[in-house]
Amino acid sequence: VTSSVTAPALIIVGVLMASSLKDIAWDQIEDAIPAFLTVIIMPLAYSIATGIAVGFTFYPITMLITGKGKKIHPIMWGLSIVFVLYLIFLS
Repeated sequence: VTSSVTAPALIIVGVLMASSLKDIAWDQIEDAIPAFLTVIIMPLAYSIATGIAVGFTFYPITMLITGKGKKIHPIMWGLSIVFVLYLIFLS
């Protein structure tokens, strides 16, 4: 498939993804920092998986910093460790 066909589809998908940014609670730092890093890392790393890994990694960190570490589910801790290993082996 040529780029003249895929480019408009990618632009539309990008606009639809960006429109959901208004739903993020930007005033809550524990939500804003992981969301911001996820959105920024995806295009910089050319990888959606890497962006998601960074978001899952920084969410528990920001929750610990804000004093809400006890609210994190053990599955989230496990996923965070898996994504840290993913990022280590990726580099």
